[in-house]
Amino acid sequence: MKKIIIALSIAFSFAVPSLAYADQAACEAKAVSKDGKPLYGAAKDASIKKCIGDSKPNDCEAKAVSKDGKPLYGAAKAASIKKCEGGK
Repeated sequence: MKKIIIALSIAFSFAVPSLAYADQAACEAKAVSKDGKPLYGAAKDASIKKCIGDSKPNDCEAKAVSKDGKPLYGAAKAASIKKCEGGK
C-alpha cells in the first residue's frame, strides 16, 4: 500500500506541471500576427502572457460576497468586481 501511494504521488508531481506547459504551448500556437505569421521576441512574449492571463480564473468573482458570506448578484457583484480589479 505504501508503494502505491508513493508511486501515485510521484506520478501526480510530474502531471501537474505538464498541465501548465500545455496551456503555454496552446498560447504559443495562438501567438500569430493578423497576417497569420508567427510572432517573435517581445510581441510573442506579450501575446503569451495575455493568453495565459485570460485563461486563469478571476479571483475577484470569488471574493464578491456579502458580509454574511452569501454571494453577491447584479449591480452589487459588478461593483465589487470593479473595485477588486482596480477600477479597470
